[in-house]
This record gives sequence, C-alpha cells and structure tokens, in this order.
Amino acid sequence: MIKSITIITSLENHNIAIDNQLHKVVVDLSQVNLLNCNSFDIKIIFSQNITQVRDHDYIWKKIKTDFIANEFSPKIVKLENDQIVQANITAGIWEINPGNPSVLLWRFNPQFASPITDYLGNENRKSILQAKQKFDFIEVPTLLFPENNAIELSRSKYPFTAIACFTDHCDFDTSENLKVQREFFNEHQIKITKGFFLNHFSKRQDNASFQNQKEELLKWKNDGHELCYHSLSQSIKTNIESFEDFKEFIPPREDIKVWIDHGYQPYNFSLFKNNKISEEEFSSILKDKKINVLWNYIDAGTSTNGVINQLNTKHFTLYSFLKGSKDTSLIEKTQFIIKNIIFHYYNEEYLILRYKNTASRFKKIVFQKDIKSFLPFIKDFFKLFSSIFSVLLFWNTNKTKPYKLAKYSPILFKHNIGKNEFYVFQTLEMLDFKKALSEKNMNSLINEKGVFIAHTYFSVPLEYHAGKLFSTSTSIDDEVADNFKFLANKIKSEEIWNPTLIELVEHWTNFEKVVFDIDSSRKIFVKDNSCLIFRKFV
Repeated sequence: MIKSITIITSLENHNIAIDNQLHKVVVDLSQVNLLNCNSFDIKIIFSQNITQVRDHDYIWKKIKTDFIANEFSPKIVKLENDQIVQANITAGIWEINPGNPSVLLWRFNPQFASPITDYLGNENRKSILQAKQKFDFIEVPTLLFPENNAIELSRSKYPFTAIACFTDHCDFDTSENLKVQREFFNEHQIKITKGFFLNHFSKRQDNASFQNQKEELLKWKNDGHELCYHSLSQSIKTNIESFEDFKEFIPPREDIKVWIDHGYQPYNFSLFKNNKISEEEFSSILKDKKINVLWNYIDAGTSTNGVINQLNTKHFTLYSFLKGSKDTSLIEKTQFIIKNIIFHYYNEEYLILRYKNTASRFKKIVFQKDIKSFLPFIKDFFKLFSSIFSVLLFWNTNKTKPYKLAKYSPILFKHNIGKNEFYVFQTLEMLDFKKALSEKNMNSLINEKGVFIAHTYFSVPLEYHAGKLFSTSTSIDDEVADNFKFLANKIKSEEIWNPTLIELVEHWTNFEKVVFDIDSSRKIFVKDNSCLIFRKFV
C-alpha cells in the first residue's frame, strides 16, 4: 500500500526501508539526528490515491482543497480501496494537496505552524519566528491499517462538542466596570481568563490593578474565573525599573500560570530578546513564578459574521472576511479588505509599516497642511497600492487562500526557552460581540465542533468599537447581552464547553500521551488515552 517513505530535513533527505506489514508501517527515524532539527517532514507515497479525509469537524470529506490536520484533529484518511489509514500518535501535522492525492506529508513544526512574535531593534520591528521544539515522541510515528474502524478523540470535555474560551485584556478595566463585568458573567455562568496589571503604574489614574483592586480581582477567582498576568503594569517604566519589577515581583497567588504580553514592556515574551537578558534567565524567572503558558502576540484574524472557528482555515480568508462585512458601506468594505490584505494576508512588517506611514502622512497633508509629507506619501502609496493590486488582480485565486498564520490552526503548541518548555497559544481577536457571538456564529461553531480562544477587551469604552460589551460606563449593551445569554444556554446544555485558558491547556496536554495500536487481526485500540473521550467509527 506504500510505495516509499522519505524523511526530509533542511539539510538532506533519507529514504526509509519499508516493512510492509499488513496492519502497520513503522517509520524508522534512527537514520536522522533529530537533536539538530527544529523541523522535518515524513513524505509518504501510497500506491493508491487518498480519496477521503476525516476533517476537524469529525466528518468524512472528499479532498477538494488542501487538507490540514493538526495535533488536535483526527489524522485519519481513506484510500481508493476504502482502506482506512490512521496515525498512532497525535504529534505533528498531516497535509495533503488535492493535486497530488497519493502523497501524505506528516510534518513536524513547518514554517508558520508554531509562530512566535519577536520585536527587535531600536524601533521594535516585528518578526515572526518559528518556535523551538524538541521531538521526544511517546512512540515512533507509525501508520495503522485497521480492518474496519478508526478511533477519534474529543477535544472537548463534553463529547465531540465546540469550545469557547475567553482571554480578556485589562487595558480599560476600572474598579467600577470590573464589578459590572464580573456580575454579568456570573449571571450567565460564563468563565473568563481575566488579565490584570499587578502594579499600579498607568497613564490613567482609574486603571484597575491588583495593587489597588485586589479584593475585587480575588472575587473573580473565587467565582470560578482564572486570573492571568497582563505584563505587570499599564505604562512603561525605565528599562532598569521594569526588569527590577520583573525579577522581583511576588506572585499574588501560586495558581497564576498564564502570561499575556501587554504593549511594549521590555520584559515581555515578545521583547525580552531586545534587551540584556538571556533566554536562560528569562525562562528561569517565569518558571520560578509558576508561569508556563504564554501568548504569541498573534491573532489568526478578527471575528465577524462567519469567522469564529480557529480550526477551520476557510474562516481565515479574504473572501470570508469580505462576506462578514456585507452589511457595511462601500467605504468601510474597502478599508476592511485593505487592512485584511496588509495585516493578515501578507502579514509582512515592511508592508504594515508602509501602510501606517501612508496613513500618517495622509493625515499630516490633510489636517496639518504639511507639504513636505506629500512626496513620501506618494512614494509609499504607490508601493502599497502595487501590493494590494497584485492580490486584487488575481482575486479568484487569492480570495480563498488561508492567511499564512492561520493555515495550520496554531491554537496551542510548545516552545523551548533556555532549558525550559512552555505552552504558547494563539488567539482570535474579538471586538464586535454583536457579530462574533451572533446566534448564527454560535450555531456554526457548534455544528463544526469548533474552537476559539478569544482575545477581548470587555471594558473598552472607545466609540469606534462597534458591538462592544458596554453601552455606557456601567451598562451592558442589550444586544450583546442577548448574545451572551444564547451562548450561556448552549454552555448549560453542554453543546459548548467553556473552559478557562489553563483548563483548556491542561486538558489538551493529554493529546501528547495518547497512543493508538493495532493487533494482528487488524483491530485498532487505544493503548493509552490519558482520560480523553474517544469513539470508534467506520
């Protein structure tokens, strides 16, 4: 059933001898020194074409577009003769191109599968780097050929249901609105991972912090929510003071394990390399303070109508976002599509800076009558326009391409800093709760058994933020409240699991421990399922 197996690294390829047993094929990795690899592929060529795949929504589908199955989706396919093929472990990514249906790539940490944001240089230029990973497999990667059944795992604690997780940034939290938020979410029994500033050092005197609002924030924890660090303060101190705070701060509780970067704090996960602190020292400080989960400072996209499931790459295309803005004006649509082309489709720092420079110079020309900005504006504008036009010129091809930082659905992955290993998560920006949490979106999430980790600002007061939680400084918007009520009912009926972030991370770490095997009569079984829910199917 298998013609060839090749291990591909950045330096060389290795053809692997195949022991074509009837029920399994073990991939011999002994020829490859994986200690020196941060990425490699196993290329498997079958003697027959792959005709069906088990998708992220646990449904058999024919291959019409590129197929991606990450660590939390089934790695199960069918060949032309209806033979099922299943991976023995969850590690890595399966990728199939419909133009080459006899080839299966089993990929480990390919580019953009585990992206990390680094801000480097004097101007904090953004770079997207690959996570550093070790390949310590619980068992050698193996292909299983069961006679009848395959086995799939539930991502949710409620069997094969959707997952809704909220991580809230506290940039606009005050003593007053913190209480309103907490009472609102308690009324609907919705759990939040609530970010907080440990120290009160802010450009806004009414900003909430653990230093000043300890009692209220501890009520969040007592009510079942999770507390997480949003750096240590709203505003930035000098580098010396900032690193003193970072090295010396005492965790207010030992169960705070999540760190979410805020702004350009010099000790941030995304910025520490730009400062005089080693990876070893940085990781040791985090570990000493019981922190082991970090945000990669990346959103897969911005949630809108039809954009909600981080596992479904079809949600993260220009076409999906354009459909999600169909109720806006032509000018707003144009702005929306240009921003998505620059910030998500390309996601290249030089284009983002050019976009910002063009906008800034345009404002100077119009509002400040700054004639000196005209020529630089024209230069940036035409360079920017050429990049946008090249996408629009081949719109039918480009409109359905997944954004590169959403292609592999990198919701959660590992990353090594110094001698320590951390979990890193990626988010879905969620600003407009009227669109993001609409009944249609929630039903879509349920039907797709989807997942989101939302990046929210529940207390944002800014007028231009449509669909925000608060209609006034102390009142919840009625339409948004109705959407949360609908979500709450779906959580109560166990159609959606609503974990805190650390609950989700700790549950999903069990995927690393799962091993499937097959006996000589070709019956597949779970060798070690680590308490995850599973089911057999044909």
